Amino acid sequence: MWFRHNRVLLGKILLLLVILLMVGLTSLGCVEGLQPIGWSGGAVSDGTLFVGSKEGRLVAVNIADDSRQWSEPLRAKPTGGLGCAAPMAGGGCAAVPAGVAIYGTPAVSGDLVYIGGYNGKIYAFNSSSLATRWVYPREDYLQPIVGGLVVAQGKVYFGCSDGRVYALDAATGDRQWESFKTGDKIWSTPVIDGDTLFIGSFDKKLYALNAADGSKKWEFETEGAIVSTPLVYDNTVYIGSLDRYLYAVDTTDGSLRWKFMAENWFWAKPVAYNNTVYAGSLDGKVYALDVRNRDKVAEFSLESPISSAPVVVNSSIIFASRTGVIYTIDTGSNKLKRLADIEEEVYGPLCVSNGVVYIHTQDLMLHRVNANTGAILTSISLKSKE
Repeated sequence: MWFRHNRVLLGKILLLLVILLMVGLTSLGCVEGLQPIGWSGGAVSDGTLFVGSKEGRLVAVNIADDSRQWSEPLRAKPTGGLGCAAPMAGGGCAAVPAGVAIYGTPAVSGDLVYIGGYNGKIYAFNSSSLATRWVYPREDYLQPIVGGLVVAQGKVYFGCSDGRVYALDAATGDRQWESFKTGDKIWSTPVIDGDTLFIGSFDKKLYALNAADGSKKWEFETEGAIVSTPLVYDNTVYIGSLDRYLYAVDTTDGSLRWKFMAENWFWAKPVAYNNTVYAGSLDGKVYALDVRNRDKVAEFSLESPISSAPVVVNSSIIFASRTGVIYTIDTGSNKLKRLADIEEEVYGPLCVSNGVVYIHTQDLMLHRVNANTGAILTSISLKSKE
């Protein structure tokens, strides 16, 4: 009981810190000695799960036998004695072991795995050996990279805290283009649909860019900063904002189709299934909305903020609450079921493979839950010394 009470209290404190962060602490840094922490999700390709660890390494886990490989640690950017400006989906900075924070989920394409670091560099690793193939920039550093990457059309796309979107050659790491500078930093992960890239910015806008050259097709303005990853479904892009609204925007011209207001921010990426969009909010609720008219099909209380992106398993949607309780929503009956409790804070997106949900938590562990039975499977340590 004491543990549970204090874990909830910690979550409230962290939520207060992120509010302070959003209103300006990013320009001031955090308390001396505290660092960004990272909350990378996992990506599965050919039986291997790739995830960025709190040690600042890319970790490859063979999901058949749990064997692991680690990359060399990412090189830290000199700080000059300044504090940090760490993004927390419910907390500012946190004391952690030395290492470059990795917030974005790795992207896999061909024989390469790509990952971005809070040190302002993009890395490409060989997927089988984890040997470094290339690094961008070669010598210098960009501003912190918080969002994940997307690989398409032979390019690696990502947003940066300098307010720009970049496209690199996926094979060589050479810069292909950089977009115009948006009005503020970008923490959102881009999404590619056809020849269009969608991404949100702290300047309160959702942008549609030409994936070939980075030119702007249109922009859509909300009333709050956007950190969520867009969802594209049936010619509509769905985006959550820190103004408490979930927006449905036409992918062609950026016109508003509808918007829905929650009681707190939309941080996590939503999912869509069978003409229903499921969106988790920091108010602790999941909203099931009809994609055609925004009618609320159902509402579910998870009793804790939701900053982790869900996954779809067969016809069920799996969500994690901030306090580590895993829930499943049956899309046929719209019934909520408590699946498991891993008793660790969850910030990063969930990952699923072969009916097992993988959850990366702040204790350098990869937790596993059977999506059908709720059985908690043996956790996998991401510590490179083990």
